[in-house]
Amino acid sequence: MAYQQLKEELIAFSKEIGIEKIGFASAEPFSDLKSRLEEQQTLGYASGFEKGTNEERTEPKRLMPQAESIIAIALAYPTRIKNDPKSVKGDRRGMFCRASWGTDYHLVLQEKLDQLASFLQEKVEDFQYSSMVDTGGELSDRAVAERAGIGFSGKNTLIISPEYGSYIYLGEMITNLPFPPDQPLTDGCGTCTKCIDACPTGALVEPGRLNAQQCLAYLTTTKGFMPEEHRDKLGNFIYGYETCQVVCPYNKGIDFHHHPEFEPDPDLVKPRLVDLLAISNREFKEKFGKMAGSWRGKKPLQRNAILALGHYKEVAALDTLIDVMNQDPRPVIRGTAAWAIAKIGEERGFEAIRGAKGHENNAEVIEEMNKGLEMEILSH
Repeated sequence: MAYQQLKEELIAFSKEIGIEKIGFASAEPFSDLKSRLEEQQTLGYASGFEKGTNEERTEPKRLMPQAESIIAIALAYPTRIKNDPKSVKGDRRGMFCRASWGTDYHLVLQEKLDQLASFLQEKVEDFQYSSMVDTGGELSDRAVAERAGIGFSGKNTLIISPEYGSYIYLGEMITNLPFPPDQPLTDGCGTCTKCIDACPTGALVEPGRLNAQQCLAYLTTTKGFMPEEHRDKLGNFIYGYETCQVVCPYNKGIDFHHHPEFEPDPDLVKPRLVDLLAISNREFKEKFGKMAGSWRGKKPLQRNAILALGHYKEVAALDTLIDVMNQDPRPVIRGTAAWAIAKIGEERGFEAIRGAKGHENNAEVIEEMNKGLEMEILSH
């Protein structure tokens, strides 16, 4: 079979179904990535959310023994909201990062990969494949996209496409067809270090190396207490963080609205912070369940919403926060509320912390209350 011709037909079909970029890579092991992953783990920089062993993440044939090639795809997502609701005093709003706007991208990309697979099944009798988006498999999306020429790997560790910047979702499909591979792009960052300079926690420890444990995007998804030194750095982000994308010159002016599924609902991607604190599990699932940012459940988002109210010193939220501190069954939420109440800095807030401390029996929450009361001493 003429695989070059089949490749061209598949590229044409991918355009018909709205895939922005498609690239083809060999299924050889990603040996450079393997040593890099081992270094990350030794240094304690890994997030812990990574799936699979280092071998599975770098050797396609372990996932599919007949692997001959990998098809990589990228879909562009929007960066601006029409009718953007403003976050103002008395009505503060949180923010989901752009990568979580619209319908969960895993579902949308998986559907596109399924369409490509159906196309190839009709053309090739013994076609075999294994497709994955981010969490579905163990392969590294970024390594595949880089090898397939979708984009180059930026100093912010993201794949940057010359046309769409880093505002792209990635997916891939291992196949048993020997497609001719595409050429990787040469590095396009040059001497620019804007992302490294702008990272508020120093998580980008060197070009192309991220300490996930210090990355605010990762920290917004954790379920424990936010490290104290990072609490004020989040601003109003309740899921994700994207300064390293916003400052990137390749992302300047980038805003693509090609996929209706990715269009943001303004009230969902910028929700009222106070409303988030009272939401039930069922309401949360109904309202936010379709978004990628809901995958960890409501607790991390509520904790981050409390931090944002503290960051804004939002006096209008004080009564709600006092109720949360006194009544919420979850220690992380009670303790974070105590910290935020202290940040707001009102006398009645400090009185409420003293009152709540009298009946609190969790050591970590008491520690947060003590931190809050120390703020009172410092403010006088």
